[in-house]
Amino acid sequence: MSAISTTCPYCGVGCGVSVSDGLPKGDSAHPANFGRLCSKGAALKETLGLADRLTQPMMHGEAVSWDTALDAIAAEFSRIRAQYGPDAIAFYVSGQLLTEDYYVANKLMKGFIGSGNIDTNSRLCMASSVAGHVRAFGEDVVPGCYEDLEEADLVVAVGSNMAWCHPVLYQRLMAARERRGTRIVAVDPRRTATAQTADLHLKLEAGSDVLLFNGLLAYLADQDVPDRDWTQRHVTGFEAAVEAARVSAPSLAGVAAGTGLAQEDVQAFYELFARTERVVTLYSQGVNQSVAGTDKVNAIINCHLATGRIGRAGMGPFSLTGQPNAMGGREVGGLANQLAAHMGFAPEHVDRVRRFWNAPDIARNAGLKAVDMFEAVGDGRIKAIWIAATNPAASMPRTGKVREALANCPLVIAADAWPTDTTGLAHIVLPAAAWSEKDGTVTNSERCISRQRAFRAAPGEARPDWWMFAEVGRRMGAHTAFSFSSAAEIFREHAALSAFENDGSRLFNLGALAEIDDDGYGALAPIQWPSPKAGQGATGARLFARGGFPTPDGKARMIALAPGTRDTGGDVLVLNTGRIRDQWHTMTRTGRVPQLMSHVPGPRLTLHPADAAQRNIAEEGLVRLENALGSFVLRAELDTAVRPGEAFVPMHWTDQFSSSGPADRLVHHLTDPISGQPDLKGSKVRAAPVAESWRGYLLRRSAGTPALGDAVYWSRAPLASGHAFDLGGWTALDHVIDSEIALRRLLQISAEAELISYSDPRKAVFRYAGLVHGRLDACVFFAAPGADLSGIDQAQHLLGREISPAERLALLAGLNAAPGSGAGKIVCACFSVDEKEICTAIDRQKFTTVTQIGHSLRAGTNCGSCIPELKKLLLREAVTS
Repeated sequence: MSAISTTCPYCGVGCGVSVSDGLPKGDSAHPANFGRLCSKGAALKETLGLADRLTQPMMHGEAVSWDTALDAIAAEFSRIRAQYGPDAIAFYVSGQLLTEDYYVANKLMKGFIGSGNIDTNSRLCMASSVAGHVRAFGEDVVPGCYEDLEEADLVVAVGSNMAWCHPVLYQRLMAARERRGTRIVAVDPRRTATAQTADLHLKLEAGSDVLLFNGLLAYLADQDVPDRDWTQRHVTGFEAAVEAARVSAPSLAGVAAGTGLAQEDVQAFYELFARTERVVTLYSQGVNQSVAGTDKVNAIINCHLATGRIGRAGMGPFSLTGQPNAMGGREVGGLANQLAAHMGFAPEHVDRVRRFWNAPDIARNAGLKAVDMFEAVGDGRIKAIWIAATNPAASMPRTGKVREALANCPLVIAADAWPTDTTGLAHIVLPAAAWSEKDGTVTNSERCISRQRAFRAAPGEARPDWWMFAEVGRRMGAHTAFSFSSAAEIFREHAALSAFENDGSRLFNLGALAEIDDDGYGALAPIQWPSPKAGQGATGARLFARGGFPTPDGKARMIALAPGTRDTGGDVLVLNTGRIRDQWHTMTRTGRVPQLMSHVPGPRLTLHPADAAQRNIAEEGLVRLENALGSFVLRAELDTAVRPGEAFVPMHWTDQFSSSGPADRLVHHLTDPISGQPDLKGSKVRAAPVAESWRGYLLRRSAGTPALGDAVYWSRAPLASGHAFDLGGWTALDHVIDSEIALRRLLQISAEAELISYSDPRKAVFRYAGLVHGRLDACVFFAAPGADLSGIDQAQHLLGREISPAERLALLAGLNAAPGSGAGKIVCACFSVDEKEICTAIDRQKFTTVTQIGHSLRAGTNCGSCIPELKKLLLREAVTS
């Protein structure tokens, strides 16, 4: 059987995946990755057989037929629309959907329900980029391509830890650096893995990006760097933008003081940018997720427009998209402030789309953006919401209020492949096909459209999302409009709409693909818009080198910007939430894969040692993080990588994986006034130590929540043979485990199972194990905080196995019956290489380079996201040897 070419379901790089005999690997022919995959992509095969799939429609907890569920949805939508109006219904969708899914959902809501109330989790991700592009260029268009990273002499990464979040693209940059000596500047409040490999790290105060780039624009103007001939022909607003920059950033000293940077570092950055023509500025969530996200985007774009460094090889601003199809969703109009096909709600656009769709009741106004949408659910304006392929009960700001809103909403519909925090709040749950079972297209960060092809049958009654939306549309009476029978048919209509009455005023135009037949669609190679030709792969398309902006006068707009003020100081910390290397969103898939949970097995609050000392917070100690929205407890990690006064918590953990639950429960409701994107990196919190009475480590075959009460912290990580739980309590252990029944409940073993134990009350060490027919089914170790919980590695090795008498004794004594059987923390998730193995190789073979480690152990040779950590280990071993 020939290999099937498809795409990876994770970040916006859009890597190609080749599947042979059901096993996915990197597609060497795909122009985004040329065969490379990151640690998450390399583990795709581990996600194919995950248990707990949703396989049949459910209503109020009872299994029903598709007809019953869809008829109920259509009837309720029709009733609510008639009684309360179309704006009482909303869709909240996802950058995980395929373009064809997005298109049908958008058409149903805006065209036939008649409301603009469809928004997407891309609002949390890339909305500020969209707004910045539209403000500067007239349309949401990324002007460059990936090849620019390989042809630039300077790459500035702003708010982008691409080493962890876009690792395949990062490796393309690192390879280019080896070839041509590319200089890299990282602009980030944290010393991330990306910053560690940069030539210059500007560790600026959170939120001060506009001041930094206003200062750069003023410096460029003062040094006569701008291309005035180019700007006079292709840009408006140059003088006003430069004047505003000079007012806000009159001197290098002022910029340094306002950003918290050393003046010599600011000057070094400005001089490097000024003298380097081939410069690419990459940016991602650190820019977008802010109350000033759109201004940050335009501050960056201003510097490229002023110098004419855009649309040519190795030059331009470049937004790195977070999700695999956030771009496709933007193309079809999946954001509430868009209509369709890069058209907004101007009367002429509404009329054009109305005629194309034959939709007399089309929405004529923008809908509610994500934060406002869930507020409307909470106050009762929205009576019904359909949530598809996303988990807002864990990922939205003010998570507690979002959950309360959903709990009180008359009708919540959730379509997903697995149970989530959100499906647990839904009245109707629809089983969705997963990425390996779906057919359609996605668009990556460089405007490259790739085919996603199914290579597995969907389990049970799971269906594609487009089919669900189309079925509801037909049941609401729009039979012709939703008569789609395939993804190819939807794509043709999507392409035709992009070209409909498009006289060139919109760059987004897939008209050349509007007549593609089913065979052509099935064989479609990766293709980059604008003006693609069916059947021809394309890379390298750049825009705007000679102007041609999609604005009424054909010119780009430079925007006069004034940096906002920041409220700092006091005993509060600025909370920065974000991604870690091996996890994705709310861990629905990646959290179930042992090798992806071994690098960072639990949530951590990372804060500066000075802040920790001021608050008496210890490394690995428990800390309570709180503000007016709530509180949670997690473990502390002390690191000078964060600035004093700031703190970092990963966004991924949910109630399914930790007692801390989602970090976003403490994120405030503030949004960018233009884009509506939430300020996910600027909430104020207080941190205080929690006096830990005991620490524990639980291993058992089953998952589930440890029933230990409210005075216990726990986090769960999957193992090959079960699950591991980190435990910590702030009440006496005998108050938590007060009987053998409670102990068996914790171990999840029956009364008939054999329970063996070891107790040393003087040292506060207790070990218990449950055996079923001689097999180790569960064990738990307790000790005083900071004490050595020895024997854990051996216990993991024995879990699920029949164990010998010697192994029983060793288990209870906290010893390793088989020396060397325990593994250390996984550093390279792609090839499951642990820290112990790497350090041993460095010591015994006298390695001094990452290349040597790679040749010996393969670590760092795939996606490369572990290379910064490998360099740390080399340095550590060199210092200690």
